[in-house]
Amino acid sequence: MWIEALIDKYYGDNAPLRHILVTHSQSVAAMAVDVVRRHPELQADETFVREAAMLHDIGIFKTNAPGIQCFGTEPYICHGLLGGELLRAEGYPRHARVAERHTGTGLTREVIERQQLPLPLQDFSPESVEEEIVCYADKFFSKTHLERTRTPEQVLLSLEKFGPEGVDKMRQWMLRFA
Repeated sequence: MWIEALIDKYYGDNAPLRHILVTHSQSVAAMAVDVVRRHPELQADETFVREAAMLHDIGIFKTNAPGIQCFGTEPYICHGLLGGELLRAEGYPRHARVAERHTGTGLTREVIERQQLPLPLQDFSPESVEEEIVCYADKFFSKTHLERTRTPEQVLLSLEKFGPEGVDKMRQWMLRFA
């Protein structure tokens, strides 16, 4: 499978980080595919959702997050953008958009500017339903506690650092994707 080969290309020499990435991504993919199957009215592309969920965090190895075995040099908040660059270079621009747009409930230019995040001043909000579904599912799973699924309350609390807009968007997604 091409996804496994791509993950092996970047994570083959780091078994602990590969385990974290794959376990987390499999959890996100399972929830995201469940949303697609329960909501045929959304007309989401199930195959793409599964692929994108498996690859949304592919850029984490470039970041400095020792708690999850990432020993790169970039701030962790940049992992989506870094993953997007990597996926675009590999020839997967649609998957790259999911990687770039999954942090929080998506990062707006205003949030990036207000919080002085080390990201380009542009909008990284999910636009397609597939981007939204992967972003939504991702919030229920941590890379530090792979065995746990966050409750809706825990998800909302984790989003407060990005501002009330993200919390409101997640509440809307919780209703839409339930």
